[in-house]
Amino acid sequence: MKSNLLSRGAVLAAVSTLALTLSACGSDDTSSDGTASAETSSSPMETTESEDMAMSDEPFGSGCSAVPAEGEGSFTGMTDDPVATAASNNPALSTLVQAVTAANLVDTLNTTDDITVLAPANPAFEAIPADQLQAVLADTPQLTAILTHHVIPGRLTPEELAGTHTTLNNDEVTIEGEGEDFTVAMDGTVTQMEASVICGNVQTANATVYIIDQVLAPAAA
Repeated sequence: MKSNLLSRGAVLAAVSTLALTLSACGSDDTSSDGTASAETSSSPMETTESEDMAMSDEPFGSGCSAVPAEGEGSFTGMTDDPVATAASNNPALSTLVQAVTAANLVDTLNTTDDITVLAPANPAFEAIPADQLQAVLADTPQLTAILTHHVIPGRLTPEELAGTHTTLNNDEVTIEGEGEDFTVAMDGTVTQMEASVICGNVQTANATVYIIDQVLAPAAA
């Protein structure tokens, strides 16, 4: 771990392409037994829906530009590693990694199967006054509660993300939105009323990551 503070649309695209190819054939075409073949068509709406479904498997959001285009910290590189290791290779999450290391949660996150991580980007930690941040980093129980409040059991797809979910801190986090626009309710001491997902649906070996722009705090933290 570095010490700095914590796609499947191919089948659909192939089906859509096949439908378009068949629609180009005239209704006068005949099959090998001499009977007329049925004309197959694909409407613009069907094509658009297929494209949208394919795109839903990819990372989305303006904050994705901060993720390296290649290497271990890229979207492709992160898929091979468990989440804490993957985050350590991504410079956009270096402060989160520092926090996870300080709380001794690296092994926990790396060995827990199928989780969703709401990962604050570096600017989220920079918004916290330095003295407060250092105090939290030095308070392991509080830091652990805060970090596990960002982890939800199960790998949530964008279609499943909205709702109220129980976290590894045994409390709840509420997410609202749809498509590529999601916000997370802020329950504790924070700088604004909600956090936004700025880069969503990032895959690692054992987790789906949604990078957010604020640090969440459980009500009791």
